[in-house]
Amino acid sequence: MFFFLISCFSFIILSKSFSFKPYPPMITDWRLLSSWFWKGLSSFLVSWFQKGRLAISFHQVPKIMPLKKMNLGPSKPETVPEEKLSLLDLPELTLECILEKLSPTGLCSMAGVCSSLRDRCTSDHLWEKHMKQKWGNLIGDAAYREWQWHIVSNKRASLKNQTKQNGFFTSLYSLLPFSWIRPKIENNIEPRSSLPVDSIMACYVSLESGKFWFPAQVYNRENGHAGFMLSCYDAQLSYDSRTNTFRARYSNLGRRTVEENISWDRLRAPPTDTPSNVLHISDCLDDLKPGDHIEIQWRRNKEFPFGWWYGVVGHLESCERNGNHCHCHYSDMMVLEFNQYPAGSQWRQTMINRKEHREVGNEADGFYGGIRKLYKEEEIAMWKSLWPARALD
Repeated sequence: MFFFLISCFSFIILSKSFSFKPYPPMITDWRLLSSWFWKGLSSFLVSWFQKGRLAISFHQVPKIMPLKKMNLGPSKPETVPEEKLSLLDLPELTLECILEKLSPTGLCSMAGVCSSLRDRCTSDHLWEKHMKQKWGNLIGDAAYREWQWHIVSNKRASLKNQTKQNGFFTSLYSLLPFSWIRPKIENNIEPRSSLPVDSIMACYVSLESGKFWFPAQVYNRENGHAGFMLSCYDAQLSYDSRTNTFRARYSNLGRRTVEENISWDRLRAPPTDTPSNVLHISDCLDDLKPGDHIEIQWRRNKEFPFGWWYGVVGHLESCERNGNHCHCHYSDMMVLEFNQYPAGSQWRQTMINRKEHREVGNEADGFYGGIRKLYKEEEIAMWKSLWPARALD
C-alpha cells in the first residue's frame, strides 16, 4: 500500500514538470480542484503515519483541512471569543478606590451583587466616612450610647428576627434612597445574608429609615414659639428621608410633646453629657467677664426639664461700662442679660453669685441652673442667626 501511494505521488510530480503549454480554462479549474484533493490526501497520510503505521515523525508537517471542510471563497478572519473580566479581577487597591467613591445607595446596590462584594461593601471603614459627612455634627456621644443600648436591648432581638426572616434587603426596605430594593422583596427573592446589626452601616440605615430615635437638641422648639426663642432643648429625634426633616419628642411633666418638620439647621448634638433634669456643674464662672457669650440652664419649675438659653454677661449697675476701668469680673455677683427681651421685661436680666452658684429662682421667674461659656465662633454665630426679627414681649 505504501509503495502504491508513493508511485502515484511521484507520477503527479513528473507530469507537472513536463507540462509547458497553458491549460484551457475548464482544465485549469479541474487542476485547482485536484490540488485541493492532494492536499486532503496529504493530510490523510500525515494522520495515518502519526497513528503508528510507520516509525516516522511528522510533527513538523502542518495540518491541512480536508477538502469537504475547505471554503474555496474569500477567507474570513476567525472571531476570537472575548474574555469577560469581573470586577473582582481588579487589583485590590483599584477595587478599594472604586468602593470608596460610591455613595451609600451605590454601596447598597453593590452589596447585593455577590457575597464577596457584600462583605466589602458593608465594612465599617467605608461607612465611617458617610456617617461623618451626613450625621457627624448631629450624632454625639449620647446618641452612640443610645445606639449601643439599642442593639443589646429588646430592639436588637426584633431587628435580628426581621433580618433573619427577610434578610439583607428587608433592613433597607423602608428607605426612600434605597427603593430599588423593594421589587426584589415583593417578588419573594430569597436573600443571601443579613445585615450586621452592630456595624456602622446598620446604624446609618437605622437613622435613614427613621427607626432609630436618638437624643439631640432642638433650637427654638415648637416651631419657634415665642416662649422658647433663643433656647435649645433636649429631644428624641427621628429622621424622615422623604422630607429631609425630623420629628421630635419632648418630655414635659410626664407628657410627650411632638413636633414635626424640623430642619437640620435647628438641631445640634448635646454639648455636654448633663441630663436635662440635672444641674450642670459650671467650671467657667471665675473666667466670665462682661461681653462673654454664655448658655445657661433654665426651667419654668422644678418639674420641667432644663433647657439651654442664650445670653451675655453684662455690667453691674455700679460699673462705668468702660473697658479700661471695668472691674465687674472681680465681683462675686454677675449680671446675665437676655437681650431678645425688651428693657424692663422680667426676663431681661438676672444676677447670680459666681462663688456660690447653684440652682436659684422662684415659681414666678423660673429657675436658673448651670452655665457654660461659648468659646467657638460657630456656636455664637448659630445663636445670632436665630435672633428674632423683633424684641419679645
